[in-house]
Amino acid sequence: QVQLVESGGGLVQPGGSLTLSCVASRSIISHIVGWYRQAPGKERELVATLPRGGSINYADFVKGRFTISRDNAKNTVYLQMKSLIPEDTAVYYCNAQLWNVVTWGQGTQVTVSS
Repeated sequence: QVQLVESGGGLVQPGGSLTLSCVASRSIISHIVGWYRQAPGKERELVATLPRGGSINYADFVKGRFTISRDNAKNTVYLQMKSLIPEDTAVYYCNAQLWNVVTWGQGTQVTVSS
């Protein structure tokens, strides 16, 4: 089973930007990949998903601010985040799905605070 490792989280001021990376242990070219987040005391929620083909799906709260992309040659999925607000503070998780097998990374903390 593929393993996923996220990185790129940290502390950023409101209005700032971060780019998260998710590196897979092997090719995920056929997988649906995505980013989710979980804030303290809240359930995990979808941020964006990117299928192998087809349209990208973004949560309403990130449209226009976040961009998901993938580099299949590097087995890597990215989440570019801009115009960050305190409400974006959460642990961000990478996800890869193939058929009925779903794999999660360990998460990376993003904190938006002045």
